[in-house]
Amino acid sequence: MPVIRNEQMDQLGKNEQKKFEDKMVVHLKEFFPDECREVGDDEVRQSIRYGVERAETYGITDERDVCSYIDVMYAFGPDFDKDPACSWAARILNDPDIEDGSQRADELHEEAIRQAAALEGRAGAQEG
Repeated sequence: MPVIRNEQMDQLGKNEQKKFEDKMVVHLKEFFPDECREVGDDEVRQSIRYGVERAETYGITDERDVCSYIDVMYAFGPDFDKDPACSWAARILNDPDIEDGSQRADELHEEAIRQAAALEGRAGAQEG
């Protein structure tokens, strides 16, 4: 039976991380092109790593869910989870009744969409 050494496991993890980052860079450039262009690829990759770390602190570890967390991060700021203006996010992320990371990510994403729509509505009302 083949034995996988710790170094090989670490390398496998790094390869998976790189694949995820590559996919996320493409995704973020599609959905947040201005933000990505403004900061450049290196900072986009750093922000992805930061988002992965932040999401993990809330039990959000599934690739799809982490992507969703990073989307919210790009829409509301890198520290939206600590921002008093985004208290809705902290409420969801710290809700002890939500034990599943995927459920937490789904609720966060759904509320982020509602909040973004409300912000757009207020901005439109001010312009009119």
